[in-house]
Amino acid sequence: MTEPGEQSIRQAGQCLCGAVRFEAVIADRAMGACHCGMCRRWSGGVFLSVACTAISLADPDAMGIYASSPWGERGFCKNCGSSLLWRSKDGAHLAVSIQAFADPGAFPFTTQIFTDEKPACYHFRETTRDMTGAEVVAAFAPGQDR
Repeated sequence: MTEPGEQSIRQAGQCLCGAVRFEAVIADRAMGACHCGMCRRWSGGVFLSVACTAISLADPDAMGIYASSPWGERGFCKNCGSSLLWRSKDGAHLAVSIQAFADPGAFPFTTQIFTDEKPACYHFRETTRDMTGAEVVAAFAPGQDR
């Protein structure tokens, strides 16, 4: 997290075709993986992201938004379909795909969520903080279903 007085980390990113270009304010350089069924279907695999506090789009009309649950929505390129972000509808949480940045390897892997929905066919070797779907919902959307 950015400490008081510390400069925000801003990083440029884009979708596959370049129609969606943005600058994100990185909240924490740590990367997380989401294994929920929605993220896997939406991204074609595990969704790897970094928490951000803000995102500025060069052309807001290039990004589509899909309301995937009562409390969350997903952003994607209307042209190439790249999965770009997940955000809570209340604006409290924003997760941007690390694949949209020039150097995805710059983000250390620290957290996995919805581990109870992770298929048995893959595993990561890093030691991470792991949360089940119920733990995630309890932490980020008390009293709501995803």
